[in-house]
Amino acid sequence: MIDGQTVGISELGSPDPEVTPKAKRRSFSASYKKRILAEVDAAVGSGSIGEILRREGIYSSTLANWRKERDSAIDSRFSQKRGPESKRNPLTAENEKLRRQNLRLQEELRKAEIIIDVQKKVAMLLGRPLPPVPDSENS
Repeated sequence: MIDGQTVGISELGSPDPEVTPKAKRRSFSASYKKRILAEVDAAVGSGSIGEILRREGIYSSTLANWRKERDSAIDSRFSQKRGPESKRNPLTAENEKLRRQNLRLQEELRKAEIIIDVQKKVAMLLGRPLPPVPDSENS
């Protein structure tokens, strides 16, 4: 150093190797948001909202987002259904689906049996009887 001057990077030979930490987003607690919103709502007539925002270091858009959050929370609380929750069994829907499938398959089986009976009768009329089916395959 010469006469109180600081030494530059070129004189040291290498830059500072320390890495600065990455900036983190600020997060605000619900009680803080509630307190600030109450303070801002009280200051609406006096025109000191800007002073509060500067003091707290927040933007007006942040305040608008907090108001939206508050309003949506209130709306969601009022829109909840009252009364006990449904005690519907989650397996009921699957059970009903399987019942419908069973009925459909039974109907298809009935149609297939009718077609087989018609084919047997046509074979008998044409004089070509079908060989009998053993009992082990016919269940």
